[in-house]
Amino acid sequence: MSSNPLAISPPSVSPISSPSHPSSLYGLRFYACPPFLSATPLRRPLHFGSPCNRSLNIPSISSSRLELLSSPPPSASSSSSTFSCRCVFGRGDVVGGTEDEDEDEDEDVNSTLIPERWDVVGLGQAMVDFSGTVDDEFLEKLGLDKGTRKVVNHEERGNVLRAMDGCSYKAAAGGSLSNSLVALARLGSQPIGGPALSIAMAGSVGSDPLGGFYRAKLRRANVSFLSAPINDGTTGTVIVLTTPDAQRTMLAYQGTSSTVSYDVALAGIVSKTNVLVVEGYLFELPDTIKTIKKACEEAHKNGALVAITASDVSCIEKHYDDFWEVIGEYADIILGNSDEARALCDFSPKESPVAATRYLSHFVPLISVTDGPRGSYFGVKGEAIYIPPSPCIPVDTCGAGDAYASGVLYGVIRGISELKGIGSLAARVASTVVGQQGTRLRVQDAIDLAESFAYLPKNCPAIGTDQLSGL
Repeated sequence: MSSNPLAISPPSVSPISSPSHPSSLYGLRFYACPPFLSATPLRRPLHFGSPCNRSLNIPSISSSRLELLSSPPPSASSSSSTFSCRCVFGRGDVVGGTEDEDEDEDEDVNSTLIPERWDVVGLGQAMVDFSGTVDDEFLEKLGLDKGTRKVVNHEERGNVLRAMDGCSYKAAAGGSLSNSLVALARLGSQPIGGPALSIAMAGSVGSDPLGGFYRAKLRRANVSFLSAPINDGTTGTVIVLTTPDAQRTMLAYQGTSSTVSYDVALAGIVSKTNVLVVEGYLFELPDTIKTIKKACEEAHKNGALVAITASDVSCIEKHYDDFWEVIGEYADIILGNSDEARALCDFSPKESPVAATRYLSHFVPLISVTDGPRGSYFGVKGEAIYIPPSPCIPVDTCGAGDAYASGVLYGVIRGISELKGIGSLAARVASTVVGQQGTRLRVQDAIDLAESFAYLPKNCPAIGTDQLSGL
């Protein structure tokens, strides 16, 4: 690992010019600006977009279908639109006929409602999750270390799927970033505290059935997937094997379509968003660092804030210099847990999350660090603000951090005027997910949470041309 960048003085922030067009040309209202972000005028004005609402519903499938679903398409002329989710799973073996606990039905709307400017666009890995329950003996036979995350190739993935033949899986358009985006879309699905939010994701999927499955399921969850499928590409998957002691062993197959390339289409996407969220797992993909930097630069140039998710300790340790190259130059917000924050600081595991939060806040205007059942912290200008946890009876902690991140983004977008208010909302969102089975915030819970925080004080003035980076 390289020397700690935090040992030097915090880098100065070079001003970036505002978009050449006046904001009034959009015909859209500005966001209200929380005072902790508005010590100086914003260099990147934010605008409300039009609503873009969808829904999500995912069945269980048997493991005997997984290899067929994730195999390459039969010819280069095939596209994922050929394999609608109804057709794919209609030909498969549906186990139990039940929905994934993570999902419930939203009101479906006209998919042609594309906003002039997105409220949030996430740039990340598009992975289909297959989750199943196994025993310790199963892991031992395959030589898998329990509780770890491992990147596997196509052959290794096939071996695991064959070993699971006869067992049932649940499939989901998964991933940390997609969990956060779906929760954010559901929190903002109604005009509560402001217009309904428009949420989208860009990434890389193949033209195989799983690519069509991923895009369709996000679309039905109010999250538009904007990237076109790659011809002859295979979509990445994550097999999540849970043992009776609730430990999860994850096997990630990145697929042949794993590289996210920066092209005219992606440039157009990131130039029309108010907030760009970059998933930390992208740093694992080959040559993607160039894409991340170009996307962040384009987003800043066109008035967006950039949020980086820390994602995973091992990912940070392997790509430490790349993380800091992006964070030091572009990040306005960092979202992560205490272990990830310590890894970014090159701190030992014994260091407190408070120290890591304070340290990181010298480099990035807003830091959000979760610390499990102990609560969470916000970091601003070298200070850490403690947010107590929201009480709940824990059922499943998977997805808690993703839910918390959605609450932070929602609070910033809605202009909640105090960090304590945003933290309270984020903690409530996380505890709601922890208190249920599954990683996704349910529709009615999201609406109830948004309504309960609609009364929080907000700033009325429109934001100008520089905000977070001026702190």
